[in-house]
Amino acid sequence: MPYTELDHTADVLVRVTAGSLEELFEESARAMFETMYGENTALTEEQDVTVSADTKDELLCAFLSEFLYLSEVDGMVFGNVTVTLHENICSATVRGTPFIREKHAGGTEIKGVSYSGLTIREVNNHVEVDILFDV
Repeated sequence: MPYTELDHTADVLVRVTAGSLEELFEESARAMFETMYGENTALTEEQDVTVSADTKDELLCAFLSEFLYLSEVDGMVFGNVTVTLHENICSATVRGTPFIREKHAGGTEIKGVSYSGLTIREVNNHVEVDILFDV
């Protein structure tokens, strides 16, 4: 599994591991989506998103925060994302479906993505990051 949940006293902490930076962003989004809604396979709509930031760590946080915002404002449940990175700009295409309370309300509400401890690291032949989701 590209991500694992780590022990945390109050929030949700995940460690995401991937072979490339793009995959790290994609798997980080998947970890967040699955925490919020469980696994989602009925993805009927597509949306493009672009975010920028000064550093890769800030870019990942902005990227995940944008999906939290879109999920809330647009009433969407996201489940699959494809990422392209160019310097400090992240372009993504995300697939999702409209939120249906009876189907999607079983997960954990995430209120924000914390900068605390969010540092992308190169470890051997992969990259990894620990992400703290405020619940």
